[in-house]
Amino acid sequence: MFTRIFGKPKQETNALTTLDKLNETLEMLEKKEKVLMRKASSEVEKAKEFTKAKNKKAAIQCLKRKRLYEQQIEQLGNFQLRLHDQMILLEGAKATTETVDALRSGAAAMKSMQKATNIDDVDQTMDEINEQTENMKQIQEALATPISAATDFDEDELEAELEELEGAELEEQLLQPATTAPAAPVQSNSLVELVMFEEITILYLEWRIILLAVFAFAGSALCT
Repeated sequence: MFTRIFGKPKQETNALTTLDKLNETLEMLEKKEKVLMRKASSEVEKAKEFTKAKNKKAAIQCLKRKRLYEQQIEQLGNFQLRLHDQMILLEGAKATTETVDALRSGAAAMKSMQKATNIDDVDQTMDEINEQTENMKQIQEALATPISAATDFDEDELEAELEELEGAELEEQLLQPATTAPAAPVQSNSLVELVMFEEITILYLEWRIILLAVFAFAGSALCT
């Protein structure tokens, strides 16, 4: 946080300044190397011209200067390698320092957080959560328990009353006229009710067949 407000630390600023200086020096050496290479090439061309002019001495002087330029070029190449090595080492050291600083900041933040968090407070908070959870479970169980009025009914009496209702309905259907179709069964998902409806339908058909036979027999008796 202080780094963002007041700027980078002095050590990091020095590292960046040094890297900038090394980059500038490297660019200067590369430019000088290109100039020397052009001069060396120029001496080679001059040596060729003097050779054509049969001026051997002048041609040799051009080749000597070319060799001097090449030596300087080789030195500049070595200088550039040293600069590259120094830059790589400096960048590595900078990355290492930044990593260590970051780790140090993280450790300090963790230590501060641990001081602010007491293990006793954590245990107390967990106890409160468990207590509230248990209370909520008890409330839900109490709400799910049926009231006493619904639990006082006798199941046997209710089943007997249901059988009486079913018997009365069956008797009413049997006493209906033959031309009257049986009442449509009430749709139910219960398998027991479906079976009872099928049995009632069969009894109704059998009863109707019996009535038709009786009427037929009585009619034939009157005719005779």
